[in-house]
Amino acid sequence: AASLMSHDCCDCCSLGLQLRSEGHRCEAHQYLGFHCRRVFLTCCEGDESRAVDHDDRHTVRERPTSFDLTNTVLLSGNGPCEQHCTSVGGRPQCSCVPGFSLQADGRTCEDINECSSARACQLSERCVNTVGSFTCQRLITCPPGHQINNDICEDINECVQQSHNCGPGFECVNTEGSFRCNPKPRCPVGFSQDAQGSCTDIDECGAGAQPCSLAFNCINTVGSYMCQRKIICSRGYHASPDGARCIDVDECQGGLHRCGEGQLCHNLPGSYRCECQTGYQYDSFRRTCVDVNECWRYPGRLCAQTCENTPGSYECSCTSGFRLSGDGKNCEDVNECLGNPCSQECANIYGSYQCYCRQGYYLREDGNTCEDINECSQSIGQLCTYKCVNVPGSYRCACPEYGYTMSPNGRSCRDIDECTTGAHNCSLAETCYNIQGGHRCLSLSCPPNYRKVSDTRCERISCPNYLDCQNTPLRITYYYLSFQSNIVIPAQIFRIGPSPAYSGDNVIVSITQGNEENYFSTRKLNAYTGAVYLHRQVEGPRDFFINVEMKLWRQGTFTTFQARIYVFITGNPL
Repeated sequence: AASLMSHDCCDCCSLGLQLRSEGHRCEAHQYLGFHCRRVFLTCCEGDESRAVDHDDRHTVRERPTSFDLTNTVLLSGNGPCEQHCTSVGGRPQCSCVPGFSLQADGRTCEDINECSSARACQLSERCVNTVGSFTCQRLITCPPGHQINNDICEDINECVQQSHNCGPGFECVNTEGSFRCNPKPRCPVGFSQDAQGSCTDIDECGAGAQPCSLAFNCINTVGSYMCQRKIICSRGYHASPDGARCIDVDECQGGLHRCGEGQLCHNLPGSYRCECQTGYQYDSFRRTCVDVNECWRYPGRLCAQTCENTPGSYECSCTSGFRLSGDGKNCEDVNECLGNPCSQECANIYGSYQCYCRQGYYLREDGNTCEDINECSQSIGQLCTYKCVNVPGSYRCACPEYGYTMSPNGRSCRDIDECTTGAHNCSLAETCYNIQGGHRCLSLSCPPNYRKVSDTRCERISCPNYLDCQNTPLRITYYYLSFQSNIVIPAQIFRIGPSPAYSGDNVIVSITQGNEENYFSTRKLNAYTGAVYLHRQVEGPRDFFINVEMKLWRQGTFTTFQARIYVFITGNPL
């Protein structure tokens, strides 16, 4: 049998060593027995140490386990040993892996509790036994007054756990890591302290010892008591506080009467009497007091206008526009105008008032408010030629802020000639030209090789060659034209031609500068006359400066003339 066991164990180990030498993974076949698989894996994997695990709270150390395969025979299948089997003299001898000890039966192994040894872990660590090994965990130390809970130090509530040492005259108050004892409040004489620490009055006249003699009654008071002499009083009377005499009981004040609804209680010596209040009468059938309707009983005699019955009485009132007089019965007219109910004028009438408005206002549907009439929007005709401005109660006509003044009729605006009045800002070297609603400061300057012969004309001084004489203008003339923006399009605004004209003359007219937006065009009226047209509508005030060139063909020679035209488009007439 020993030879068979040794042969089986050696076969399992040989399989593991062969698999390891061939570089294959160490995986035991499912048909190998438990002990054979352990032998197979041990021989295949060789000696390995277990990992050391660390975390934030404790350190775990495992004792390394190794297997010495020298002269070691491990049983497979149902061998006699639970863990290791070694052949000694042809007989099996059992042993255990590190961390286990062989039991008295010589075949089973039991886990060794390494934590029973004082040298297993350091003093700052806690030993935890595991199967075949042990771990060391770092201890968490909490400060005084705290306890560990799930590796967290929490405050101990000594007051709840009743672990404090406060005496009966003190109450416990928990603090972080400790507690304090506060003295309980003391009660004055005649009071006792309840379980909540509050002072309550002591009933000296209670079931305990009676402090008064038999001839006196004990009456408890707040913080003390009093003794009252016992006397016998007849019905309707009670003993005085000192117990020396009998005094009348006021049933009316003490609520001891039986007067019905609407009745008044009148106290009497030893009794009381019930009477109906003023404005009520006794109903013997219902045995109660019922209200008297004075308005029905005395119709038209109590109030001048309206009588309203009230419980036990009546009230006079007046209709709208009147108020009650000082006697509480008659009515007098209210002057509502004193309260300024109208936004403008108020006329008081008997029992009411009437609002009316001043000229230029109308009364709104509420009958009180006056609102301004907007003459500018409600007028059938045109009140103003330029602009109508509504003002409270009326209107006024206005002109543009600059360039115009109001005519004497107060409706139309007329242009201000700034050039004539001197209200311009032109320099001495400039010429003031008035336009509708403003003015322009114009400066005439002649180009080189030209001389100024008048305020609006420049003439060429010389021409060095024939080509220059053909192409440069003989004369440059300035013109100023002003039109309103509502001019009918197309509009002929300028004519140009030789003066005098001769038979055989022929002209060519063109715009050489200033017509980039194509507002203007030229047209030949006849052989010696050309015209400039405004053929596009101009929106709003705008200034143009165009150069119109006329080439005159006369007797085989071209002569050039140039007209520099300022075109001012102004607003519509006011």
